[in-house]
Amino acid sequence: VTIPLPFTPVPITGQTFAVLLTGAVLGSRRGAASMALYVAQGLAGLPVFAGGKAGPAVLLGPTGGYLIGFIVAAFVTGWLAEHGWDRRPLTTALAMVLGNVVIYLFGVSWLAAFVGVERAPLLGLVPFLPGDLLKILFATLALPGAWALVRRANASELV
Repeated sequence: VTIPLPFTPVPITGQTFAVLLTGAVLGSRRGAASMALYVAQGLAGLPVFAGGKAGPAVLLGPTGGYLIGFIVAAFVTGWLAEHGWDRRPLTTALAMVLGNVVIYLFGVSWLAAFVGVERAPLLGLVPFLPGDLLKILFATLALPGAWALVRRANASELV
């Protein structure tokens, strides 16, 4: 789902939710690898980016930094989960916040090259904070269910 906003080239999507949850469940290396595969698919022409877009122009455009940030954020969130940050709701939420900060660092920095340093936070950060806080809450709440699915899948492999 992509919700374009008329005042910014950055749409509202569920991507950050998926990135954070993927990192926490798959771990640092596999989480980052899965996000790198996602970006590679989009670069190869599969319409996987927000709004069904694809190709190198997306990565080189105003939102490309967010895509690179997805890879690093999945690694960071996964690393934190591997070190026990996924065991309690508060530390899980903090891991998700830190992953989101990584996405913003890459995304807003890249966006600044297109809209200027002063406007980048106003166009690529501020409008998304309320929604991203909700996505962080949902990812934090979804993680125990994701772990239950992983345990169930692992248990069925043992049979």
